[in-house]
Amino acid sequence: MGRDIGADFRALHQRGNPFILANAWDIGSAKMLVALGAEAIATSSAAHAFTLGRPDMGHVSRDEALTHAQDLVTAVNVPVSGDFENGFGDDPDTCAETVRLAAEVGLAGISIEDTALPSATPYDRDLAIERIRAASSAARALSKDFVLLARADGVMNGQYDLNEAMARLRGYEAAGADALYVPLPGTMADQARICASTKLPVNALAAGPFTGVTREEFAKAGVARISLGSALARVTHRVIHDAALAMFGNGDFSPLAHGISGDEVDQLLTR
Repeated sequence: MGRDIGADFRALHQRGNPFILANAWDIGSAKMLVALGAEAIATSSAAHAFTLGRPDMGHVSRDEALTHAQDLVTAVNVPVSGDFENGFGDDPDTCAETVRLAAEVGLAGISIEDTALPSATPYDRDLAIERIRAASSAARALSKDFVLLARADGVMNGQYDLNEAMARLRGYEAAGADALYVPLPGTMADQARICASTKLPVNALAAGPFTGVTREEFAKAGVARISLGSALARVTHRVIHDAALAMFGNGDFSPLAHGISGDEVDQLLTR
């Protein structure tokens, strides 16, 4: 039998000993991140959309996301997980089909959120749970392991409170999810409350105010995995933004003096 990449990915999820799930946006960024120590890679729906010249939130098709994910799977030798938005459809059967297609391109897992994209409106709780139940059933029917993470995005999107998010997480766990995620729940106390409420691995997002939290602090809260979302891609866009303003506004090219050398990049890409 060949390598079970899903089992390798599942083994990384250890409560209180979180690994960093590094969200990449192209083959080069994925290879660099692995060369620098990433144990697993994830796609980022927003960062991928940026590479296509599109805004975040529901502007990339399932076929595009699958092709992009397969490029990353082929490029690196670590597990790759797909940030697959709402599963690319409202219907539970669509979420199940997305799981099957994700496994076919070699992904070790995916995340599915509860937002009716491209709006920020959450699905009704019962429907959100049924979507995860269908996706979980499809994952369990696969020939190899597959890690399904269920997201409750309403707190981050300002659509519901933490109590509603917790109720959704309980439903997702009962429906067969392998891991749970409430992006940017408010405070680290809220993050710890989420972790304490379940025996499943919990993902935390290192973005916004949580960029000031250390890995050790996430570990103390009980987190099992720390993802970056589009935060790292946005850092690169900040460099482009600031350098462009300096060049086109003031004729100042000094920001370009701070780049990594071509030799260093070459070494990372070929390591």
